[in-house]
Amino acid sequence: MSSFIIYPAIDIRGGKCVRLIQGDYNQETVYNDSPLAAAKAWEDQGGSYIHLVDLDGAKAGHPVNDEVIGAIASGVNVPVQVGGGLRTVDDVKRLLSLGVNRVIIGTAAIEDRAFTEEVLGTYGDKVAIGIDARNGYVATRGWLETSEVKAEELAKELASKGAETFIFTDISRDGMMQGPNVDAIVALAKSSGRTVIASGGVSVMDDLVRLNQYRQEGVGGAIVGKALYTGSIDLAEAVRTLK
Repeated sequence: MSSFIIYPAIDIRGGKCVRLIQGDYNQETVYNDSPLAAAKAWEDQGGSYIHLVDLDGAKAGHPVNDEVIGAIASGVNVPVQVGGGLRTVDDVKRLLSLGVNRVIIGTAAIEDRAFTEEVLGTYGDKVAIGIDARNGYVATRGWLETSEVKAEELAKELASKGAETFIFTDISRDGMMQGPNVDAIVALAKSSGRTVIASGGVSVMDDLVRLNQYRQEGVGGAIVGKALYTGSIDLAEAVRTLK
C-alpha cells in the first residue's frame, strides 16, 4: 500500500455543502453555500482526492446534484469520487462522463446484485463499494434500513466479483466525533483482501495516525468530514504528517 489518502468530504444537499448527524436529514448544518468553493479550499490545503455525497440523491434513489458534481469535477485538479443514489448503469455512466473518477455503489450492492456485478465488470476500479454497517450488518437507503447481510460477507463476495475498493462506515460513529471503529475496518480489509477506506468518526489527528498504522493491511485512507469543518483536524497538517 503506497499511500494513505485523506478524503475531505463534501455532502451536498439542496446545492449546498452540509453535514448531517448520523444520516438524520432533520439534523443538518450548512457549512458552505458553494460546494465548489469548499472543494477548491480542500485542494489548496493539500487534499489529493475529494469525496462527494449527493444526499438528495441518496434519499431520492437517483443522483440529483449532477450540475454541482460536474462543476466540482471540472473545477478542481484532483480526482473526485461520488456516492448517493446510484442504482442504474446510466447513472454510473453519466457521472463518469461528468469527469468523476470513481463512483460509489451503496444500497444497490445489497438490493441489486446484477447491477452491481455489471458495473464492476464494466468499470472495474472506477467503482467503489460503500458498506455502511450497524452492529456489523449492512444498512441501506441512507441508513434508514438494516439488512440481514454481514459487512464482511458482502465484501468477500463482491471482491470475488471484481471490487477493488470498499468504503466502510460504522454508522454509530458517524458525525459523533468518537473515533473510527478501527477493529472493524481492519477486519474488513483482511477478510476481503482489498483496499478499505475508513469513513465515519474520524475526529482528531490521532485517529488518522492509528488508521495509517494499518496501511500494509489494506487500510488505504480515511474520509474526513465534520472534523475538518470544525477545525479539530487541519488538513494541510494531516497530509504532511501522514506522508
